[in-house]
Amino acid sequence: MAIKQQQFYINGEFVPHAGEKWIDVLNPATEEIISQVPDAGLEAVRRAIDAAEQAQAAWEETPAYERGIWLHKIAAGIRERAQELTDIIVAEGGKTQALANTEVLFTADYLDYMAEWARRYEGEIVQSDRRNENIFVFKKAIGVTTGILPWNFPFFLIARKAAPALITGNTIVVKPSQLTPNNAIAFAEIVHQVGLPKGVFNLVTGRGSVVGHELASNPKVGMVSLTGSVAAGEQTMAAAAQNITKVSLELGGKAPAIVMQDADLDLAVNAIVASRVINSGQVCNCAERVYVQNSIKDAFITRLTAAFNNVKYGNPANEKALDMGPLIDAASLNAVQTKVDNAIAQGAQVLVGGKRASGKGYFFQPTLLVNVRQEMDIMHEETFGPVLPVATFNTLDEAIAMANDCEFGLTSSIYTNDLNTAMAAMKKLKFGETYINRENFEAMQGFHAGWRKSGVGGADGRHGLEEYLQTHVVYLQYQA
Repeated sequence: MAIKQQQFYINGEFVPHAGEKWIDVLNPATEEIISQVPDAGLEAVRRAIDAAEQAQAAWEETPAYERGIWLHKIAAGIRERAQELTDIIVAEGGKTQALANTEVLFTADYLDYMAEWARRYEGEIVQSDRRNENIFVFKKAIGVTTGILPWNFPFFLIARKAAPALITGNTIVVKPSQLTPNNAIAFAEIVHQVGLPKGVFNLVTGRGSVVGHELASNPKVGMVSLTGSVAAGEQTMAAAAQNITKVSLELGGKAPAIVMQDADLDLAVNAIVASRVINSGQVCNCAERVYVQNSIKDAFITRLTAAFNNVKYGNPANEKALDMGPLIDAASLNAVQTKVDNAIAQGAQVLVGGKRASGKGYFFQPTLLVNVRQEMDIMHEETFGPVLPVATFNTLDEAIAMANDCEFGLTSSIYTNDLNTAMAAMKKLKFGETYINRENFEAMQGFHAGWRKSGVGGADGRHGLEEYLQTHVVYLQYQA
């Protein structure tokens, strides 16, 4: 059977690839090629940026309420194709069916949520020091925006970048990950089907070194938003610096989970395991390391061991009742194995898992490590796989000091039934988000933003919307 070759989506049309280079898209559960996408050169990227620039003025002049109607139409189109989109995400990303379906429906909800900001975002009138003067603070579109997407939540991240951009009058060019581009093509098909004005949404596939660099460095771009690794963020900032282009970056994480002696241990174990194995541990905000108070260490680890032994994994296309699927590719599999081997060499003990699963696919066993010390690499380097190291502490201050001892600052969590402990942790933890007695998963009306090397700017809610706006202050002197 012939392998499907995808196309770009530029200026309201699907455009065939004029070049000869293609990128294979693999199913990580079977290692089979399921499609090919164009490996774009600069010409295609610049065409997309030009189309976005030409469409932007008319789109900004369209009332925000009408822009919101387009987002609602896209959301409805997504719901109509929910099962098909779920199957696409499962096939190219290795997600469980339940998680893929949640991502699809959450994406539609997110578009609807952002559409409702059409009548709600606003400027200000500021008091003047002069007689007969008004000071207006207008909130205006930035212009052409670009979104560079990751592979771990590829469908939702389209909406996270495109929805606030479009509702505020910007246009956008999106580059999906070369590992998971098929869902983005399907999103473009829905955009095309609902008739979104040409050039408002554009999509180009290819490699970050070419497509991503141009999306960040092109002088016509007013803002670039990237979700990815710290290395990718550094490259994006360097490219954007050529034109002092605004950047919004969501990068890595090494989320600590602190378990106090008064915690509900069953709740803590269930939430931490859910936060660790979601998407096979390939989520920047999921729990990456645990600190448990010494007085409850044995009871906690006993429960945690049982929970890890019960984690069910396999090919998500064949089974519905799974907790996780494969890692995304061979490079990720090798990287996780290297980190586990290094932890063992430094003295960690494997209680569950510890190695690649046998057979086809990029499966890594759910892995629990104990006898872990703070100075070990596994407590500082992002693992991005289903591996959980557990260290111990005596006092809350000690736990918080170890939690903050990290170059990342995206999410954190603590499990306690003491209000004073929870309040102290809220004050002292140096992370963009803290979850108390629950799993690590943000809300669309919140604000998802990291500290330190976890990023610049943020997404979601009112604050995320305002990332896509710039201010224009007008001083109006009039005659009384």
